[in-house]
Amino acid sequence: MSGKVKLESDILVTLGGAPPAVSHMANADLIPAVDEVLADKYRIERVLGQGGMGIVFAAMHLNLDERVAIKFLLPELSSDPALVARFLREGRAAIKIRSEHVVKVLDVATMPGGTPYMVMEYLHGRNFEELLEVQGRLPAELAVDHLLQATEALAEAPALGMVHRDLKPANLFLAHRADGSPSVKVLDFGITKVVDPKNAAPFDVTKTSIVMGSPRYMSPEQMRSSRTIDARA
Repeated sequence: MSGKVKLESDILVTLGGAPPAVSHMANADLIPAVDEVLADKYRIERVLGQGGMGIVFAAMHLNLDERVAIKFLLPELSSDPALVARFLREGRAAIKIRSEHVVKVLDVATMPGGTPYMVMEYLHGRNFEELLEVQGRLPAELAVDHLLQATEALAEAPALGMVHRDLKPANLFLAHRADGSPSVKVLDFGITKVVDPKNAAPFDVTKTSIVMGSPRYMSPEQMRSSRTIDARA
């Protein structure tokens, strides 16, 4: 896949153009260099994009001959236990949801220097923020179909004790199946609220005073308290 890739809420989305410049130099113990082999099986190919928390590389799985996307927490953030916990939680949360409409996480691990990373499926397409900018308003029938696909993914989350707190066009990704039919993917479970279904105790590294999400798309309940919301918000 060629083309510019940017990160919205630290999740990979594809656009058109050239790859962005990256301000962080690779360190063998923190971030792998291009052509380096990670975990004896992922050859790093190129930088796809960088966000406020993460940097994403395209890589080739040498044993399977399959391209993947690998997301690393930025090295300067890896010393913060709360940020590391959030990053790892994103991978664990996403991997538990079996719907085809969630970007698939294939592996979660940590570099020797302590930088966590997750291996994800390599998506072709673009997010809905870009789609709407390019195409404008979608026909009602098509918009309803896309929305129903997204709700399939979200329907599984409450049963697993998860509440996605950053739903917005940039976190909905339009990919395509092998037969060419559209497949909507829900991205960025990184600020998901995770609750233990057995005792309803939240596993949340968010302080009560911190607002998690994008204000333009947040419910009033989430604006008041990101920590106490449930699936209804």
